[in-house]
Amino acid sequence: MSYVEKQFAKLLEANLPFPPYQVSQTVLHCRWELKGSQEKLRVKRVLGIILGGGAGTRLYPLTKLRAKPAVPVAGKYRLIDIPVSNCINSEIFKIYVLTQFNSASLNRHIARAYNFSGFTEGFVEVLAAQQTLENLNWFQGTADAVRQYLWLLEEWDVDEFLILSGDHLYRMDYRHFVNRHKETGADITLSVIPIDERRASDFGLMKIDGAGRVIDFSEKPKGEALKKMQVDTTVLGLTPEQAKEQPYIASMGIYIFKKDVLINLLKESPQKTDFGKEIIPDSAKDYNVQAYLFDDYWEDIGTIEAFYHANLALTQQPRPPFSFYDEEAPIYTRARYLPPSKLLNCQIRESMIGEGCILKDCRIEHSVLGVRSRIEAGCVIQDTLIMGADFYEGFAERQSECERKAVSLGIGANTTVRGAIVDKNAHIGCDVKIINKDNVQEAERESQGFYIRSGIVVILKNAVIPDGTVI
Repeated sequence: MSYVEKQFAKLLEANLPFPPYQVSQTVLHCRWELKGSQEKLRVKRVLGIILGGGAGTRLYPLTKLRAKPAVPVAGKYRLIDIPVSNCINSEIFKIYVLTQFNSASLNRHIARAYNFSGFTEGFVEVLAAQQTLENLNWFQGTADAVRQYLWLLEEWDVDEFLILSGDHLYRMDYRHFVNRHKETGADITLSVIPIDERRASDFGLMKIDGAGRVIDFSEKPKGEALKKMQVDTTVLGLTPEQAKEQPYIASMGIYIFKKDVLINLLKESPQKTDFGKEIIPDSAKDYNVQAYLFDDYWEDIGTIEAFYHANLALTQQPRPPFSFYDEEAPIYTRARYLPPSKLLNCQIRESMIGEGCILKDCRIEHSVLGVRSRIEAGCVIQDTLIMGADFYEGFAERQSECERKAVSLGIGANTTVRGAIVDKNAHIGCDVKIINKDNVQEAERESQGFYIRSGIVVILKNAVIPDGTVI
């Protein structure tokens, strides 16, 4: 019995008169407090593990010099901030991030952004792939990454491991996820999304029984195989109308394992290296694998095209599919202490502008500009993600200088950028046109400072694009 319930019981024993509404409110408060205490106790017994992914080939060239979770998003954040913030907002404060490629910037960002008080066990730490006397191999997959650090994970006195991906955009209270896992007595719980038939073939699908237990898996089925994967999603909480429109469920790549179950699965099957393709499908027969419905915005932004569209969708009005303006569940990142952005005679429509930017006599439409972006006079920026810069160059508020031989940091005067991603610290000259004039879908021009992926021009980090260039 909670403290409030005990006090309420004493008042009842004293036979004091209460208005009926006050009694009901007190009971509701007791129940609310008890439920909240149970949720807090449960998440305190959970260890978060974020999978940093492999080489990030689908996001290349954005992953050329950084790990996938370190890729900037929404002008001021990094991808890793999404799952870490979800954990913090869910009161899960013990978090490991597993990675093995280009982890220097990721280490630096986490060290600067997530420094918990010394009076708590909370932490966010990177566990990079390493060779040991027992294992000379690098991570061979998601499950193998966790397996190689089991010696460390086993030491924690927790009940569950929460396995997360580092390249998804969504907001989720993991407390509800943990509660579902506990209430069903599951060994493994998967977070799933309902999807319609049009998109179903792009995902790994699963079937459930009337109790929500997962009984079958199918990887990107088509035709008759797809039809066989239809399920009654009302079991997971959808209305009959929603269930009719979305008769399939797909895995989000987010899992909760009982601690001992995960340890046994990884030790008993050392040849199995992937959670989604091997460990979980093969365990459905012998373990209670449950599905938890997440019926909200979720986007896998592991490709250049998905990453581009997810960022620009943030500028939509009146309600973007995902918002960073939620005070109850904020997305955290490192504090930079930058000055306000300065806009001088600019036309800006449906755009997001990061702090510390300087924009002069330019037109910005449906674009996202990252921190310290500098846009000179006469520029037109449309449907573009500009990641900004890590530093200011020289006198930050200088006049436009197209006569200089060296190309300055930022976007030079009279330049047009349309349908592009401009990575950090790019130097783009004056009178440049980045418009994909020939409608090329795929190209690799690393020596010239850019790639084209799915028709989107990607200017490399630290690239120098000379005056008058046309792409």
